[in-house]
Amino acid sequence: MLQDRLYYQEPYLTSFTTVVTQHAVDEQGRPFAVLENTAFYPTGGGQPHDTGFIADIAVVDVEEVDGEIRHYLETPLVTGGTISAEIDWDRRFDHMQQHTGQHVLTAAFVELFDYPTISFHLGREIVTIDLATEQVSSDELRAAEKLANAIILENRPIEQKWVTQDELSAYSLRKQISVDEEIRLVIIPDFDTNGCGGTHPSSTGQIGSLKVLSTEKQKKNTRIHFVCGGRVLHQLGTIHDELSDVARLLSAPLSQAADATQKLLDAQHTLEKQLEAAKEQLLDIEAASLAERKTIVIRQTYKDRSMQELQKLARKTLALREQAIVLLVSDDAEKLQFVASRTNSLTPDMRTVSSIALPAIEGKGGGSAASVQGGGARTMSAEDLSELLERSIPVHV
Repeated sequence: MLQDRLYYQEPYLTSFTTVVTQHAVDEQGRPFAVLENTAFYPTGGGQPHDTGFIADIAVVDVEEVDGEIRHYLETPLVTGGTISAEIDWDRRFDHMQQHTGQHVLTAAFVELFDYPTISFHLGREIVTIDLATEQVSSDELRAAEKLANAIILENRPIEQKWVTQDELSAYSLRKQISVDEEIRLVIIPDFDTNGCGGTHPSSTGQIGSLKVLSTEKQKKNTRIHFVCGGRVLHQLGTIHDELSDVARLLSAPLSQAADATQKLLDAQHTLEKQLEAAKEQLLDIEAASLAERKTIVIRQTYKDRSMQELQKLARKTLALREQAIVLLVSDDAEKLQFVASRTNSLTPDMRTVSSIALPAIEGKGGGSAASVQGGGARTMSAEDLSELLERSIPVHV
C-alpha cells in the first residue's frame, strides 16, 4: 500500500536498510533496482524524484512503473539481498520546502482573490504556479505573499491523513480529488486542505520564507514565479552580488545604484541624439559632394553601409539636383546591397534595373519606378555591381 512506503511513513528518514527484490535493465538500457520498501520519492504530483545512493551506487532517477518503484542507477547493481541506502537530504528538504510553499501560496490566492491554481512546476531554481486569471496586480501579489509568509511564521502544524472516499465529505477541500483509493490529504489547519502525494515538513515554519519573483502571461492564465526556504537566500545572494557589481561599475553606493543607472541612461540618450544629429550632418555633406558631380548618373560604392543609410543618402542627393540617377552600392562581409533612384524629372523605370541586377546577385528587393533597392550574395565586387546597375538603365541618359 502507498501509505506503507517509507517516504510517507517517515519523510525525515535519510538512510535505511532494505532488501533488493529485483535488479534489471529497462528498454532503454538503464540499470535499475526495485526494493522491498524505500525512502526514495519517485517523480510525481509535480515533485521531482529523490537522489542518493544504494549500496554506494548513485541513484540518478526514481520512477513508479506499473506499481513498482524503480531506482535507476549510475552503474548496475550486481548484488541482491539486504543493502543500505541513503537519500540526498538537501535535495529532499528543498523539495519539501518548495512543494509546501506552493500549497501555502496557492491557498493564499484562493482565500484572498478566489484565483485557483491550475498547474504547478518545481524546477531546479524556480517554482511556478499558473493561476486561472488573465491578470494579477502588484497589490494582489504583495497581499498573497504577505499572507503566505504570515502562515509560515505562525509555524502551523502540517497534518497528513489517509482517508477513504466516504470520509472526504468531512473535509473542506481546495479542489476535487482525482483518485478513489488511498487518498492522502495534506492539511494546514484553518487554512488549506488538499489531496497530495508529495513529501512535506511537519510544520509551516520549516518552509522558512516565500518570495514572489515575477509573473508572466500564459494565454488566459498568469504564471507566478517564486522560491521558498533556502532558495530565497540563494536568490538574495545572487541578486546582491549582481547589484554590487553594477554599483561598483557605476562608482556608486549600492543604495544609489538605481539613481546612478538612471543618470547613465539619460546621458546615453543624450549622446545617442547627438550622434544621430552628427550622422545626419555627415550625410548632408556626402550628399552635397555627390550632387556636385557633373554627370547625370552618380555612382558610388561603400563598405558596411546600412540600407537605411543608402536610401537616406540617395534621397538627400536627389534633393540637390534637378536631374540625376543615383546608384549606391554597399559591400560587407556577408552581402551586397544597392539603391537605385532617380529624380522625378527623368523617366527610366528603375524596376528594370533591379530586375537585371537582383538575379546576378541571387538577391531580393523591391521598389517603384522611381526608386528600387535590394540585396543579395557577394557574387561580384561592389564596383562590378555598380557598373551593372548603370548598364541596366533602360533609357540612355
